[in-house]
Amino acid sequence: MRACRRGAIMEDKVHAPRMLITAMILGGIGVVIGLIGGFGALLVGGLGSTFENGGPGNFVGLAFTAGFIGVAAVIGGALVRGASKTAALLLLVSGVGGFLAVSTAWIVAGPLLIVGALLAWFGSGRPGAVTARPPPQPEPKSGPGGGPGTEN
Repeated sequence: MRACRRGAIMEDKVHAPRMLITAMILGGIGVVIGLIGGFGALLVGGLGSTFENGGPGNFVGLAFTAGFIGVAAVIGGALVRGASKTAALLLLVSGVGGFLAVSTAWIVAGPLLIVGALLAWFGSGRPGAVTARPPPQPEPKSGPGGGPGTEN
């Protein structure tokens, strides 16, 4: 707690909780690794279609899906401090959806996004705004000046 100029006592809650900052960092790292994994899966699918291996077209489609899931994770990571419940939902859907799309390519990014989603969900209950209490009122003085409690 600290006092400001006019005497109001302010509770020092200006900084975001550490859980939300950690969720934002884990989400960002998960996004970068997930996009690299998605583009790697796209590369493998493209090489498979070049050499006419059986069924690479489906794999290329899933790699594109992983790219779109990565974009949803970017949006979720950006929303962590403002709308943390929505961000948690986007990060969780991105983490699980990446596993479903390109499982092996998402093996590192998925757990990072899921842990980031859990931290964003449980860290959202803490207030992030500054709250103020009214300043303490001075007690009335009694004395020869005719204040309350004195008789003339």
